[in-house]
Amino acid sequence: MTNVQDITSPMTSSEKRAVGSLASIYALRMLGLFLIMPVLSLFSEQLEGSTPALIGMAMGIYGITQALLQIPFGLMSDRFGRKKIIISGLILFLIGSIVAALSTTIHGVLLGRAIQGSGAIAAPIMALVADLTQEVHRTKAMALIGLSIGVAFGVAITAGPIIAGFIGVHGLFWLIAGLSFIAIFVVKFLVPDPQHSKMHRDAELVPSQFFNILKNTELLRLNYGIFVLHALLTASFVVLPLLMRDAGLVPSEHWKVYLPVFVISMAAIIPFVIVAEKKRKMKAVFIGAIATLVIAELGLMQFNASLFGIIGFLLVFFTGFNLLEATLPSLVSKTAPGDLRGTAMGVYSTSQFLGAGMGGGIGGWCYGQMGAAGVFMFCAIAAFTWLVLSFSMKPPRYWANLLISLEQISEQAANDFVDQILKLNGVEEVTLHYQEGVAYLKVDNQQLDKQQLQNLISLHLNQVSS
Repeated sequence: MTNVQDITSPMTSSEKRAVGSLASIYALRMLGLFLIMPVLSLFSEQLEGSTPALIGMAMGIYGITQALLQIPFGLMSDRFGRKKIIISGLILFLIGSIVAALSTTIHGVLLGRAIQGSGAIAAPIMALVADLTQEVHRTKAMALIGLSIGVAFGVAITAGPIIAGFIGVHGLFWLIAGLSFIAIFVVKFLVPDPQHSKMHRDAELVPSQFFNILKNTELLRLNYGIFVLHALLTASFVVLPLLMRDAGLVPSEHWKVYLPVFVISMAAIIPFVIVAEKKRKMKAVFIGAIATLVIAELGLMQFNASLFGIIGFLLVFFTGFNLLEATLPSLVSKTAPGDLRGTAMGVYSTSQFLGAGMGGGIGGWCYGQMGAAGVFMFCAIAAFTWLVLSFSMKPPRYWANLLISLEQISEQAANDFVDQILKLNGVEEVTLHYQEGVAYLKVDNQQLDKQQLQNLISLHLNQVSS
């Protein structure tokens, strides 16, 4: 009997459990990485062998190892099993946290942070999400994972200084190790086991299509953007905690800056997200957000000796950062072919972590050579190059992704079904991968009548299965 999916149905309880548990794992790991960000430069100053360049490297080196190993970990999960690779990555993260916790030299912290990043489990988690959810719920599941990362970041930069004030940065690394152990427990006992694993083009990298994604100039522009965005973040945090301390705010009180700045900036971007998506002004909002970063970095370059100047331009920075962090994945999803979204997101994520790694190293070098103003000057120049490139981007297609399972029907029936779907208003593209039993759709949700599409699915697939 052919499986007839209901595209309007909610997630099942099993799917909710799978997505919730995997989102918690992702969030715990990212919480562990980000908790240290607002306090690491302050801590590293006291370590034996510390220099500005090495402090910057310690801040960002996790991104280098993450970028190098993310794709291999994803491919290994296809061969050895998703949960085994995820647990292996979490064990590496645990070991790296312990190494950093025991270190009294900057080189030991560098090694620990590098090992932390080597537990590159993002791709296996996404693949396991795909194994445990129906095609029609895949996009929603991925969005929930992305939301968990944003929440983890906001919690981390606020809680990091508070926790470090009580237990110190060594204690913070031990706490991160504890979070890793909890995540391993969640994978082992709470995450459901998939009935079977297979290739999911919407969630995994397809090696044979890697260079096709790299040849897409629109995707390359977006990859450069996320590279720059996270380079700015890491480079800025090499010096921001030091500057706030020097301006008279003790480190344990830094959360009083980060919390309101993050909350206000998140509230401020809501109308812009609505304008970008609902009013279809994505390009204008996108360019405006990049320009906001340029202004923020120039402001920090000029007014970094004043606490009020730091707070004001940090608010400007996070408004632009959070808006871009929310819109960039959406743009990649809109731009990439439906059946290559996993490959596109794999390259995008690699660019993100590489940017974090390079930003830390370059930011630390600039701080040693030119002081804090040099760091923000580098950031402003990098943001400006992105701004210039963004003017030539094509206006995005406001298409969403939708997957439909076509298992257990003949190839001719599947082709006939695709021909019928393409006649529906709002269905823009359909790519059929018959061997995988999936049709990848690009749809315009403002024009698509989902009930009409559901009626066609039910009618056609019931006919061919009877």
